Amino acid sequence: MDKRRVVITGMGVVSPLGSDLETIWKRLTTGYSGARMITRFDASNMPTHFACEVIEFDVDAFIPKKEQRRMDAFCHYAVAAAKMAMKDSGLDLAQEDLFRCGCTVSSGIGGLQTLETQHSILRDKGPDRCSPFMIPQMIINMCAGLIAIDMKFKGPNFGVVSACATAAHSIGEAQRLIERGDADVMLAGGTEATICPLGIGGFSAMRALSTRNDDPTKASRPFDKDRDGFVMGEGSAVVVLEDLEHARKRGARIWCEVAGFGMTCDANHITAPAEGGEGAARAMVMAMKDAGVTPADIDYINAHGTSTELNDKFETAAIKTAMGPDRAYKVMVSSSKSMTGHLLGAAAGMETVVCALSMAKGVVTPTINYTTPDPECDLDYVPNTPRDFKIRACLNNSLGFGGHNASLCLKRVD
Repeated sequence: MDKRRVVITGMGVVSPLGSDLETIWKRLTTGYSGARMITRFDASNMPTHFACEVIEFDVDAFIPKKEQRRMDAFCHYAVAAAKMAMKDSGLDLAQEDLFRCGCTVSSGIGGLQTLETQHSILRDKGPDRCSPFMIPQMIINMCAGLIAIDMKFKGPNFGVVSACATAAHSIGEAQRLIERGDADVMLAGGTEATICPLGIGGFSAMRALSTRNDDPTKASRPFDKDRDGFVMGEGSAVVVLEDLEHARKRGARIWCEVAGFGMTCDANHITAPAEGGEGAARAMVMAMKDAGVTPADIDYINAHGTSTELNDKFETAAIKTAMGPDRAYKVMVSSSKSMTGHLLGAAAGMETVVCALSMAKGVVTPTINYTTPDPECDLDYVPNTPRDFKIRACLNNSLGFGGHNASLCLKRVD
């Protein structure tokens, strides 16, 4: 039996660039940086004082106050993004078989804010003062569970955890569930809320974060020679995936097709990519094969592009390997993280939305803050200015700590 085709029919986002698609798109195409000094806590005693916080988000519009208190912020973001995605899709759940609707929305780290606050309560006031909701607030699968409870989805439901590749794996696994007929509709994506002392402190101790405290909006500079680390972001991005025929039958607006998925492991180091990005290259090749396309069909790559020394260098090498030396220099490559910061487990969800919007609008979003070329990063990174282009097919790369690599291939549906 031929595998079913899978399309995106709805998208919802809570991000440092806003919480509605129109605002986010405007900012992506005008080179707006979401980086600013941290407002959640006093970070003055840390090496990094800034991050890409979510500030334009009203949780009351999505979740009743009583339920809010039983959730960590990463679940607030996920439930809101899922509701926005469902609204964007136009799905009428009264007409759907809810046993064939599922959810794979997950997080790389989960309830870190809850862990931090509850540990303080344990230490200062004793175990009997800890919240009975502490564990449900922390565990990563809860975002998928809460979304399913809200939507009454009784189909496949689980959480993939693979650090910064989490949302890509979540979308890819949802694609496969629909392809093989286990579901007709899936909500898929990622969520993260780690802008707190533990999150910033932990990544600072790894020396992974930029310390450009004098100019935060210029700190995330993927592929630029003067990059000095990534900028922490937060938020959630969720997409509605549907069987193509199911979507066409109900007259849905289709953003694009999720045509291919590839995943590999470096088996090399807990944080450093494999030399030459060989694992990432294999994931891209697998995604193209799964989609039935060749490098000649790929017009754009939304790179993982973290603004760290090793990722950007080795991802560039991986693109050259996967695309071939000639095609690599003709493909447009950009990093949304230059504007959104790094949303960790939510990053690939956000970047899937960016790819879908780019295909629909005929515009490739830029890599901002690219001012000094790096000889080891010598591809077309669409520097600083968006570019009009009708994308036929693109790749969305995600590379996570632990050596996890995932690549999604998205195609236009005309």
